[in-house]
Amino acid sequence: MQTLDGVVLADLVGNGTRFIAAQGGRGGLGNAALASSKRRAPGFALLGEPGEKRTLILELKSVADIALVGYPSAGKSSLIAAISAARPKIADYPFTTLVPNLGVVQAGDTRFTVADVPGLIPGASEGKGLGLEFLRHVERCAALVHVLDCGTLETDRDPIRDLEIIEAELSHYGGLADRPRLVALNKIDLPDGKAMAEMVTPELIKRGYQVFPVSAAARIGLQELLYGMAKIIQEARSMKVDDEKTRIVLRPTPVDDSGFSVSANDDGSFTITGERPERWVHQTNFSNAEAVGYLADRLARLGVERQLFALGAQEGSEVRIGLGDNAVVFDWEPTIEAGAELLSGPRGDDMRIPREWERMEEESVDQLSDDEIDRQWEYNVADPTNPQLTDSQTKNSQLDNGNSHA
Repeated sequence: MQTLDGVVLADLVGNGTRFIAAQGGRGGLGNAALASSKRRAPGFALLGEPGEKRTLILELKSVADIALVGYPSAGKSSLIAAISAARPKIADYPFTTLVPNLGVVQAGDTRFTVADVPGLIPGASEGKGLGLEFLRHVERCAALVHVLDCGTLETDRDPIRDLEIIEAELSHYGGLADRPRLVALNKIDLPDGKAMAEMVTPELIKRGYQVFPVSAAARIGLQELLYGMAKIIQEARSMKVDDEKTRIVLRPTPVDDSGFSVSANDDGSFTITGERPERWVHQTNFSNAEAVGYLADRLARLGVERQLFALGAQEGSEVRIGLGDNAVVFDWEPTIEAGAELLSGPRGDDMRIPREWERMEEESVDQLSDDEIDRQWEYNVADPTNPQLTDSQTKNSQLDNGNSHA
């Protein structure tokens, strides 16, 4: 598992290994959980916290003891079908295998898994063919078995050349130099295949390889190959060191830790950070006045208002809780004091916070409509949207009224 930048976060290789890629948020609380001796029937609830969002790359790699590598159509799928209960697709054309096939093999007292890795071609380490999609499945294997085609009809190929090309691709990919190698010379049931196997065996032994002439189709030489694989697996398992169990370290928060910090910004605003304040604002339903009052009470009890006063915050100062896009921004109202549970009022309301209709009533202005404004040309008023007359216009109006009475 890794980030988009290629930073590996976890490599889950052991049985039962766990990794939390994205932490889920805490659940909310219903109003019954918020009831107290003073707040008998809360008209609000706490929302659940949003979970963590991350974009990661999850790469699946086959975990096997032995990997069968080789050119396409070298007989790898036929070989794993012959030595295990796996039944991969087998056909006489290249790239029949598009995904690795796993098979469980029993050789004496040793049981191990074998992976049929799809065929490799020159340039596979650079992404040619399915390249890296295939090679990444080899990383977990304890040993490699080169399946070489001794019966190929291509004139520019032979087992030695195929081996060199595959080894070059494995070397370019990296990280596989320490894996033990075996060589399985396949298709010796063919006359030309048997002759080719006898020809190249001395050279392969000279290079330090254990060579096993086999025929997956005719089931020739398979027992010797299986016991050769089992010997390597036994050696690898005997050298494996048991992974030490991860110790759980508890780091409790100091008792004198306030749990938050307040900082003054250059633009006159203030930023509050801390696990508890940030969690509380995400749990608050801001469409519910009582819930907003409850948040104010919690922040006041935590000491946030005292810190804001100490840093010079004034009424109307911009305060943001949290950082980045998840920050909650509001204008600070220091007149909102703690103790909403002592105030009587409808459920879901807070007497310290005006209702929306009260705000509209306070802010509403008697203004004329657009049609009425269009008809104001006959009145000499300074502001067409305000029907009030100026002092001079009022005097003129009184004189006109007096003349009319006369």
